Amino acid sequence: MESSSHGILLAVHIISSFHGDLCSKVCECLLRRGTLPLIQIIRYTGLSRENVMACLRILIHHNCVQAFAMEQEGGFGDAPRIVTQYMALFDNMLHKMRGSKFLEIIYEELNKQCARIFFRFLEHGRLSFKQVIDSAPVPAKGCETVRESFRRLLNARFIEHCPVPEPFLALPSEEEPSSRIRGANSAKNAAERQTMEQRALIAAAPMESMRFSIEEDDLFEEEGENTNSLKVGEKRKQDVLKLDESISDPNRKKEVLWRVNFEEFVYLLRHKACISYVQKKINNDASIALSAIFSLSRQLDTRKKAENSAYVPVSAVYDEVRKAKADPDKVFKSIRTALDHLGCQSLWTDMDGSYSVDIEGIIGMARKEEVESVVLKRYGREAYMIFRMLSKADCFVETKKILAHTLFEEKVGVVKLHKLWIDEYLHMEKVDAGVKYGFLLWKINQQLLGVHFLDEMYHAALNLRLRVAHELHQRKELLEMEWKIEEWREKMLEELRESGEKKLKMKESGEKKLKTKESGENKLETNESSKMEVGTVFQWPKEKLEKMRKENPMYDRVIRNEHLKEVRELLESNLMNLDDVIMLFHDF
Repeated sequence: MESSSHGILLAVHIISSFHGDLCSKVCECLLRRGTLPLIQIIRYTGLSRENVMACLRILIHHNCVQAFAMEQEGGFGDAPRIVTQYMALFDNMLHKMRGSKFLEIIYEELNKQCARIFFRFLEHGRLSFKQVIDSAPVPAKGCETVRESFRRLLNARFIEHCPVPEPFLALPSEEEPSSRIRGANSAKNAAERQTMEQRALIAAAPMESMRFSIEEDDLFEEEGENTNSLKVGEKRKQDVLKLDESISDPNRKKEVLWRVNFEEFVYLLRHKACISYVQKKINNDASIALSAIFSLSRQLDTRKKAENSAYVPVSAVYDEVRKAKADPDKVFKSIRTALDHLGCQSLWTDMDGSYSVDIEGIIGMARKEEVESVVLKRYGREAYMIFRMLSKADCFVETKKILAHTLFEEKVGVVKLHKLWIDEYLHMEKVDAGVKYGFLLWKINQQLLGVHFLDEMYHAALNLRLRVAHELHQRKELLEMEWKIEEWREKMLEELRESGEKKLKMKESGEKKLKTKESGENKLETNESSKMEVGTVFQWPKEKLEKMRKENPMYDRVIRNEHLKEVRELLESNLMNLDDVIMLFHDF
């Protein structure tokens, strides 16, 4: 799927916030113009060769760009030449803003130590195992813990081998096109013909048998080697810029690099979205059984974006529900009807039955409801009823039939139809039936609507990120003023302390002049009361200093700082909810 205009702007803003303006400029060039060689990237961006190469190394290291060598035909009489091409990975750019969701899954399925190691991959991109060891707080004592956590991340498929840095794509042979043309399946083969970018990704991907495997010797050998890899909190930019020097050393052992396996997280988030939808539309029992089916089919699914889950026996689902401390009998009384209602397929044998969940059907219903909710909030109930009627019809419907079905006045219905058509929520065709007569037909084009709706979500997410950046900038300005606030506080406390001590001395001197039999007791009581009074003065800023705080200009900055913090947290929460919708239409 090609990136939309607002999707490109969103990806560029994400890269800019993580890696700076130069890297975002290179990304924008690749996203808008497609796969390009180095010379053309330099030409279109206007940057120097050194800057472009540095940006490409950083982006490749953070899995946002894939390089590949491609054989191209030479000129007349010249041999074919090899040119390195660079393509942007749009999906991986969007994944950079989903780190909190990925960490939440790590916390749920593994533990805190695994989450700490996984965060290093999110922060630094590609890492070797010895770099993971070096990033531990106490490397000498925590090696075994880090090694075990690394194994758990690998076994759960949350990290994987990095792809080949620069795979080679040869020119298609002369016999290949003719073999595709022959046969009854030539049309199908032509439709499934892969693009250059798809071929490059397939060539770069590691073998499935090696993707999640590691030898035990590597864990111990890499641990013992001396390395100048990053420490905790250090930036990897300088290491990435020196990548060529380390690779060109012929005596250096080839280092195995690892990265985050985004595919596994999208797979799990897809299941979470289905479970959440079923829980909202049916009941909690149905969501428990659906979660059990997904848990059992996780190891059986060969495709991470399959339309249906693998068939799971009912007895296995029953045992999984029992592990969840739920009442299996109560759950299965409602789950069979619920899953059948959602379009789940059942496969029955002589002894037992199996279920396969229609994941694509659940995702489709969730998408429809999401669009309908936006139509209701933006255009009103009349437009919502019209849109829902056309969604159920799934065909062209005449204007009169729409008005008759919704029982709206002609003027109101026509206005709503045209408003939805102008905003690209409906597709309209005009039919000329003669000189005097003609009528309009309306339909929802689900494919075009999905692209348009996704672009609107990209636009909304971009606006939210810009607003969050603005709030962070304002908060940064206030933080720069905090030293003045602290200085003012210390000054006020010092003045209060001096005035309190002065007042205490005056009272003590006055008590000494009193000559009574109980002078000792009176003096003690006076001293205690004076200390209590001074203590009352030091209850800053709640009581006596409240008025002084409000009169001071720094007081407003303190209150505004707290307000900006609350606004930022609210915006980031809304951004995560909006990202759920983006994943529903783009990744699921």
